[in-house]
Formats: sequence, C-alpha cells, structure tokens
Amino acid sequence: MAEYKLLLPSMGEGVMEATIITWLFNEGDNVKEDDSVVEIATDKVDSDVPTPVSGKIVKILKQKDEVAKVGEAIAILEIEGEGAVSEESTATTPAATPDAETLKAIEEPLQTVAASNVEFSGDLYLSPLVKSIAQQEKISETELKTIKGSGLEGRITKEDILAYVANRGSQPAQQAAPVQAASTPKPAVSAPAATISAGAGDEIIPMDRMRKIIAENMVKAKQIAPHVTSFIETDVTNVVKWRNKNKAIFEKREGEKLTFMPIFVKAVVKAIQDFPMINVSVSGENIIKKKNINIGMATALPDGNLIVPVIKNADQLSLSGLAKAINDLAYRARNKKLRPEDTQGATYTISNVGSFGNLMGTPIIPQPQVAILAIGAIVKKPAVLETADGDVIAIRNLMFMSHSYDHRVVDGSLGGMMLKHVHDYLENWDLNTEI
Repeated sequence: MAEYKLLLPSMGEGVMEATIITWLFNEGDNVKEDDSVVEIATDKVDSDVPTPVSGKIVKILKQKDEVAKVGEAIAILEIEGEGAVSEESTATTPAATPDAETLKAIEEPLQTVAASNVEFSGDLYLSPLVKSIAQQEKISETELKTIKGSGLEGRITKEDILAYVANRGSQPAQQAAPVQAASTPKPAVSAPAATISAGAGDEIIPMDRMRKIIAENMVKAKQIAPHVTSFIETDVTNVVKWRNKNKAIFEKREGEKLTFMPIFVKAVVKAIQDFPMINVSVSGENIIKKKNINIGMATALPDGNLIVPVIKNADQLSLSGLAKAINDLAYRARNKKLRPEDTQGATYTISNVGSFGNLMGTPIIPQPQVAILAIGAIVKKPAVLETADGDVIAIRNLMFMSHSYDHRVVDGSLGGMMLKHVHDYLENWDLNTEI
C-alpha cells in the first residue's frame, strides 16, 4: 500500500490559507475519489475539499479550527500502490505560486499586526485560530491559563475563547505590554474597540466567523479609501415596462425569473466602458487599470450576513446570459454552494438596497476596488415631463442611485459623470431590446 498526502488546494488569487471547519470522515474511514472529505473556510467563502483518489484516511493532520496553508498536507490516505505520493505529484498542472508583489501585499499587514500582538511562551497548546483570537483580543498567557478548555486533553477551543471574550467585560484585563513595531513606517493600526460591560437582562451574542470577517474588512476599507458619494434620481419607467413585457416570456423560455439586476448590470458595464478609470485598483503609488469587467453583486444571506459573488467578464454576456449568471450566483450564495473563485476578482460592485425597501444608501467600497453603486427602491411618483406641447405632470417609476468612490484616484467629475451615464442608459432604455 502507498501513502498519499492530501494537500490544501489552491483557492484562487490572494487566498493563502483556510481554517478547517469540520472533517466529514474520521480516521479509519474509506473514501472514494471526488468525495468531499473536509469543510474549510477562507476569508471569502466556505467550501468543501474533495479527495482526488480513493483510499483510507489513516491520519488527519489538521484538526477543527486549525489553519492550513495552501499546499500544506491536511491528511494522509492509504491507497493502492507502493511508496509515498502527494496530491501535488498527481496534478496535471502545479498550483499557481503567488508573485513577490502579492506576497508582499499579504505579508506586510500580517507582520505589522504580529509586531504589536501578545506573545506566548509555548507552554500552552493553542491552535492558530485560537492564538489569533487571543492576540486580537489582547488576552495574555496568564489569562489563557485561567480558561478551562473543553477540547482534547483540556485544549482551548474556539468556543471556549469566544465565550471567555463575551464574558470578559466584568473582569480586569491582564494584558501583556505590546512589543514595539519595527522602525520601518507602516500603516496605522486602529486601537481595539473598548469592551462594554453587559447589564442585567442583556443578551451576549458572539459574532460568527463571517460577521467578524465582514467587520474587519469594512473597517479596513474605510481606513484605506476616502469615500465620496454622488446621488442621482432616475426615471426607470421604460425599464419597468420592458421587464413587465418580457418577464413571462423569459421565464417560459428559460425557466428562470427575470429581475431588474441584469438591466442594471448592463447599464453599469456600458458606463464603465465609457469611463475605464473607474475599473481600477490602487497599489501603493500605482494605478492598476483592469482589463476585465467583473461585477460584484452584494447578496444578503438568510443568516443576516453579506457576501459578494462575482459576475466574471460581465461585458461579454448578453442580457439573457447576465440573468442566468445572476440567478445562479444568488441561488448558490443563499444555499452556501459558492466556490472560493465565485467571490474573487470583482473590479466594481453593485448593491441593491432597494430590495429592502430603502430609497438610497452610501455603501462602503470593497477593497481593492475604487467604486460601488447602490440602487434604491423603484417608487411611483408624480414627475414633470417635457413634451412638444409643454410640461406635464405624470406618474413615473423613479429610483435613486448613489455612487461611492475612492477620492484618492476618482475625482468628483469622474465619479459623477460615470453615474450620469448609468442614469442616461436606464432612462433611455429601448423598449424593443431583445432578451
């Protein structure tokens, strides 16, 4: 029999590690090729890792809540044959190696944080996730030794430390003095939020993993980009008429719903083509102008969290293709079936705050993008129309849009003109457009 090392696969650009959520099989279990053997979580999405071979799991190397690097062995399988092999040696193409610039962008923030974190002697066994939470919450080793672990051999689990953090407000914090960062200038790191003591009758609800990731990303995005927002009110009466005329036809032909989102995406794509400097990212003192137009679609999940699946190469899709891509991504997002690559590579994002009945919003720009569009609810209102016979008041379908952009590289003229072009494309929507 041969020994086979199951490696954590590459999960797309910029994703360097994942946390083990749960193993779907135990040591000693037999698995078949393509069986999902473990659930993992990245800072983007949860997903399964399948095994490319059949065999028996003889050793699990990464336990629940531990962090594994891409390319690191997470389990050992016993398979037919002789010798020792790994997933890497059986792959047809090697996993992409991040370039120096990507590694620097990932490592520098980590080094800055590590320089100011609490250090541990190693007397306690701490999984990478537990250690990360302890460092983030500035929990000293002395405090950790007071926590009664519920894991194997009394080890502290994620649930143990989160429960400790939730009830820590009434206890005096015993924090180790932070280590001074190196003299090399680094971006400022925000001070942690003050711990609030819970009062009688208050309910303490620990943030789940995704909510903590969202919170961290939103704070970073606001720290990095100076936000400016422009607003416009748009008459989308033609859009509403066109959809009403075509939605039944489309559903009968394709078996899918026709929402407003494909139309909004189409208008945004055309406006980006008019103003390609909206489709950029900032890297230090350089501006990276993106070739592809990949539209992020902010999607609310049933648990109240938010995820942004990405419509890749949206400029190459027809209205029908956009409708299918949007429906597919929305369905898989709400049913936790997204793959890591489904949430990566967005160059511009749309948030439909109107789906919650809101008239407008000022969304936060997701890094490393430089702009985001919020679309409000479509509301019937009286409006003044100019006709050949003079001005008239008519009932129209009106909608607010707000465009938030990064003022480092997008000035008011560019951000405002881009929004006006989206407005014009929607107001002048051709009722004879084919779907």
